[in-house]
Amino acid sequence: MTSPPPPRQRPAWEALEAHHVEVASLHLRDLFAANPDRGQRLRAEAEGLYLDYSKNRITDETIGLLLDLARESNLAGRRDQMFRGDHVNVSEDRAVLHVALRMPKGTSLVVDGVDVVQEVHAVLDQMAAFADQVRSGKWKGHTGKPIKNVVNIGIGGSDLGPVMAYEALRFYSQRDLTFRFVSNVDATDFVEAVRDLNADETLFIISSKTFTTLETLTNARSARAWLIDQLGDAAAVARHFVAVSTNAPSVAEFGIDTANMFGFWDWVGGRYSMDSAIGLSTMIAIGPEGFAELLAGFHAMDEHFRTAPFEENLPVLMGMIAVWNRDFFACPTVGVMPYDQYLKRLPAYLQQLTMESNGKHVSLDGTTVACETGPIYWGEPGTNGQHSFYQLIHQGTTVVPVDLIGFAKSLNPLGEHHDILSSNVFAQAQALAFGKTEDELRSEGTPEHEVAHRVMKGNRPTNVLLAEVLTPRLLGSLIALYEHSVFTQGAIWGIDSYDQWGVELGKVLAVQIIPELESGSEPVLSHDSSTNALIEHYRALKRKEDPDGDR
Repeated sequence: MTSPPPPRQRPAWEALEAHHVEVASLHLRDLFAANPDRGQRLRAEAEGLYLDYSKNRITDETIGLLLDLARESNLAGRRDQMFRGDHVNVSEDRAVLHVALRMPKGTSLVVDGVDVVQEVHAVLDQMAAFADQVRSGKWKGHTGKPIKNVVNIGIGGSDLGPVMAYEALRFYSQRDLTFRFVSNVDATDFVEAVRDLNADETLFIISSKTFTTLETLTNARSARAWLIDQLGDAAAVARHFVAVSTNAPSVAEFGIDTANMFGFWDWVGGRYSMDSAIGLSTMIAIGPEGFAELLAGFHAMDEHFRTAPFEENLPVLMGMIAVWNRDFFACPTVGVMPYDQYLKRLPAYLQQLTMESNGKHVSLDGTTVACETGPIYWGEPGTNGQHSFYQLIHQGTTVVPVDLIGFAKSLNPLGEHHDILSSNVFAQAQALAFGKTEDELRSEGTPEHEVAHRVMKGNRPTNVLLAEVLTPRLLGSLIALYEHSVFTQGAIWGIDSYDQWGVELGKVLAVQIIPELESGSEPVLSHDSSTNALIEHYRALKRKEDPDGDR
């Protein structure tokens, strides 16, 4: 398959640059005034998600040109390559098959001679059997007590996915079980997570594909020591630890029964793994049936992305609008504001999904990308954000496109709370789009000395995603929507959205520096002068705090 030319050399890109000159001066007030039905036309709906993209700085011509760019970028071809298991992760020569993790039982996808769907469901069945044992109390710890606490130890996607999913689906969780998540190698994270737990009622899930991840294994060893210290027997490890890994020898050496090791594959990237065995804590929390609903939501959006025409395709539309805002309006960030407290960890999850995927400066063939890629994603739940950073979004000098996510129904209805919450979704989108002019302020009687300070220029782009209620299925569709939007953007930029070499250099240097920080060890330093000075100052502070060198 012939690769398309670099993005800026494609005819549709050049047409979009000329088109941007025409639309850059247009205001959303004028666009809505000229097309009163704009809000009814510039929308799309699929799998329980309603997308209103009318409050972006676009016209029908913009959308047409963006979709032309998608076609010229071979988006459909690259999408089909991913779905059939081609090695689209070119730098690591791997397939990228998170979509296989949610394909229904009985379907088939053969990759490199192996039916991966059959393997996926074998692991799902193993997970379900174990989750049922823990949830029912049949799984007993070393002293014969059932498990009451589940602690997931991982980092990156092995943490962000499970913790986001647990928080999002807490309403559906088994409430007599306590869930904690440890990711940071800072000892405080582990110590605070287990401070009020009893070891004989606690299960640790160690999530590390290779079982060598420094931060995860450091926390795992501390968990092991904590358990043995309380229970006084190393044999207890086998009843209180399970592993999500592919490294059976290391798992066994740790003391975990390999019968309680849940595997996955090299075609599962960490940030795309929450619906693999990495989701074991999620399955224990919401049950195998709830997890199956989560997977069904993922799969439904996969099929929508795979089959829907571009004009009606939610991930394609969101991805192309993201490219428009990033490359033509030079917007460096995107805010994600879920108006549901259960989704409080969604922005952090999307940070990794988007920024680790598309934070790249070279194309698939290793040449430098000649356009901007990967915007910075960030956010907080509404309405909290409105009382902290929305001031900058409304009146600051940097334009921040925003995704506002709302629900028609609350899982916890209480008086007027939900209508008040939801009113802000629509009010913020309206205020960001249309703002407030000097004339409007004066007509309202605003004192003249306040007018300039109260003007809001508007013309700030938003997407509004609206759904009925947050369910496991809806969460799956929502996450898959963002996954495929990320894929769409990467296809336009011609980058590899599935490697993450930028994570590695700091890890390598940290391993070199660790011995230089340990007590009683002060080798000669050979770093740059700044790093040397920092390490020397760190050593001095350690000596001052602990003159006997006992720690």
